[in-house]
Amino acid sequence: MAKTITDPSEAAQELKNHVERAKSVVFFGGAGVSTASGIPDFRSPNGLYHQRGYKYPPETMLSHSFYESHMEEFYDFYRHVMCAPNAQPNQAHRKLAELEAEGKLAAVITQNIDGLHQAAGSKNVIELHGSTHRNICRRCGEVYSQEWILATGGIPRCEKCGGVVKPDVVLYEEALDQGNISRAVRAIERCDMLIIGGTSLVVYPAAGLVQYFRGSDLVICNLEPTPQDDMADLVCACDIAKAFEF
Repeated sequence: MAKTITDPSEAAQELKNHVERAKSVVFFGGAGVSTASGIPDFRSPNGLYHQRGYKYPPETMLSHSFYESHMEEFYDFYRHVMCAPNAQPNQAHRKLAELEAEGKLAAVITQNIDGLHQAAGSKNVIELHGSTHRNICRRCGEVYSQEWILATGGIPRCEKCGGVVKPDVVLYEEALDQGNISRAVRAIERCDMLIIGGTSLVVYPAAGLVQYFRGSDLVICNLEPTPQDDMADLVCACDIAKAFEF
């Protein structure tokens, strides 16, 4: 039976103890890691599903078919909702980068597209869903930054060939990159401690990665219960940024 802790300071101390015992840690995170940086997730009370102002639900607007059929509306949503140029890494991002620098953390696997792990200093980051910081011309492959996208209007066009510049983000109805999936599987298989943070573990195929863990210490840091809580050695049911204050 997992030990569940709701007090943030107690959770931080317990998480620190687990990390100190581990030889190789992998972190697998979702939207909840970034909510502490002011980026809304999908399903929480303040998440994208509950926001108003758009004619279509976020899940529709982030689909490949919507991108192809409503391109102007897609880019408006992308610029105003999906890009977060002012967001800053929080304590969870910073502590993970610190643990990597110490040689304790082997990899960060993230479902987020905001680049905050890299901004905090993490080097080995596997981005399952891509990044708003890479936007690629569909015709010639030229890569553009998030800043460039935000400075343009309407449908962004490549400065070199005039092709449409598409975010390097995995949309609904699109497949995850198999290379990233393989890297994530290898990292999870090799670690002895897996920390799952800020994810409800209900979105597949990403949630299925947990089954590859063969180590001895599974820790879950998430405000809401997940389907894997009963399998965990420790559950930190509190703000993830506060759980990493050690």
